[in-house]
Amino acid sequence: METKSKKRIYEIVDVAASDDRLSRIYDFVGAAAILINLICNILDTFATVHTKFGRLFDGIEIIVVCFFLVDYALRIYVADLHFEKSSSELKAKLSYIFSLSGIIDLLSFLPFFLPFFFPHGIETFRMFRIIRIFRLFRINTYYDSVSVITGVLKEKKTQLMSSVFILFVLVMAGSLCLYSIEHQAQPDVFDNAFSGVWWAVSTLLTVGYGDIYPITTLGKFFSILLTFTGVLLVAIPTGILSAGFVEEYTRMKRTADYIDESKMSFIRVCLKKGDDWIGKTVDTLQFPHDMVLAAIQSENQTIVPYKEYEFKEKDVILFAAAPFQDDIAIDLKKVRVGSHSSWVNKRIKDLTLGDTTCIVLIERNGRPLIPTVSTRIREKDTIILFTSERFVGEELVVENQ
Repeated sequence: METKSKKRIYEIVDVAASDDRLSRIYDFVGAAAILINLICNILDTFATVHTKFGRLFDGIEIIVVCFFLVDYALRIYVADLHFEKSSSELKAKLSYIFSLSGIIDLLSFLPFFLPFFFPHGIETFRMFRIIRIFRLFRINTYYDSVSVITGVLKEKKTQLMSSVFILFVLVMAGSLCLYSIEHQAQPDVFDNAFSGVWWAVSTLLTVGYGDIYPITTLGKFFSILLTFTGVLLVAIPTGILSAGFVEEYTRMKRTADYIDESKMSFIRVCLKKGDDWIGKTVDTLQFPHDMVLAAIQSENQTIVPYKEYEFKEKDVILFAAAPFQDDIAIDLKKVRVGSHSSWVNKRIKDLTLGDTTCIVLIERNGRPLIPTVSTRIREKDTIILFTSERFVGEELVVENQ
């Protein structure tokens, strides 16, 4: 029972399935809490608004912090389901706690409590509240465009880090060179090798703040060279990202173009009282190699199958079957046996069906029945036939399936 409730908590707080209404509501509440809290923090900086609504903002802050605290505790509780590759539950929890997502979740509520222990650092701790906004990046699981951006950044991280390293080298080289050139002319401005770091950054990135600048001819000439270098340097990461997006969308288009489209056949089966599958788990059942257990609907909840799931009565099971490639089309017909039919109470082996017809399935009282040669046909049976003939008359009514 604990495992099922734990998995349900994990589905709500972590998985965010598109068809799980409760999980969607939870994500919406989390995003709304962040945005409302951010708006309150902005409005609270205005003196007149703070005077009127300061207590309301404090109350909202407490509610938001409590939500983030409970959310953090729940994510630690279900961490072993998220980090399934971890060898133990403790390692899974530590993996979450020290992950980037876990640190952001911790800093979403921890700064609220720190002033109680460190009163002198209250202003510094307030600054950390802005980290909550990074929790909104979890919505990238819903939007392919955001996922593409994240994927490109991960794929090109080596090239981007190389461009950042080049920028760092040029900043330090520019600072040292300008210090050597301008130190004698401006000893108060360029008093050490690091004095030109701000100037080098603003020049390389073409900001040109203007508070520190060279006054010598050689210094000005060197500044021009560094400005041109900055223009070229800024183009490097831009080109890397542009090429990454082009490659990603080209790959997506190529995949869509080259994948053969084929219809999947789906079969829905409802488990009823007495069925052999009730009480058995997915991993104990054997399915044909061309058939896949796609989904399970249990108590109005759609479940992605996992090996420990135990089938229950009234579960609706959805199977996906690979398309059958054959030159001969299979034509199935549905036959309803009437009350005056000559087939009633006859065994299948006693029926004259011909070489082109065979019974593949019988539906009796709403349940499927696999026929044998000794199976007797009853009134109101629905029979699935593989046939190329058409039945006429009052005894049998045929409908193309």
